[in-house]
Amino acid sequence: MAASQDVHVRICNQEIIKFDLEVKALIQDIRDCSGPLSALTELNTKVKEKFQQLRHRIQELEQSAKEQDKESEKQALLQEVENHKKQMLSNQTSWRKANLTCKIAIDNLEKAELLQGGDLLRQRKTTKESLAQTSSAITESLMGISRMMSQQVQQSEEAMQTLVHYSNRRKEKQSKQLVPQVSPCV
Repeated sequence: MAASQDVHVRICNQEIIKFDLEVKALIQDIRDCSGPLSALTELNTKVKEKFQQLRHRIQELEQSAKEQDKESEKQALLQEVENHKKQMLSNQTSWRKANLTCKIAIDNLEKAELLQGGDLLRQRKTTKESLAQTSSAITESLMGISRMMSQQVQQSEEAMQTLVHYSNRRKEKQSKQLVPQVSPCV
């Protein structure tokens, strides 16, 4: 059992390091990103996924640490978990700074293009693409909300049916208890 725990711990550590490096590479990509905003959004989506995977692995390592038999091994693993958490927080800070820098650069680039009176046709095309993307995002959000509402209605209907069923059963029991038992006369 201890050997399988050691293997699991090593795999968790390797994956944590892998995800950490992938996050750092994506943060560097964000620093290097010169636009458009949709490219930055795509990079941010990837970073969020990697952070989620990283967080999950750190939680697994923490759980493995708590399951250790030897107190010294447990403490050593918990210290590793803390170090990984600190590194993740540092990466999150770097990510925010890179995002801010990139957004400022994109804004400045767009301002410069506007001041230079950039190609009107290209601006219209970009605006149409942006409107289409925004429209798609809103539609997806509305569909998600609709699905959630539908699920909520279905759960409410099921709860209502359950309440009606148990209410009827209770009424039947009460009515049987209220009817006096008449013994036949012989």
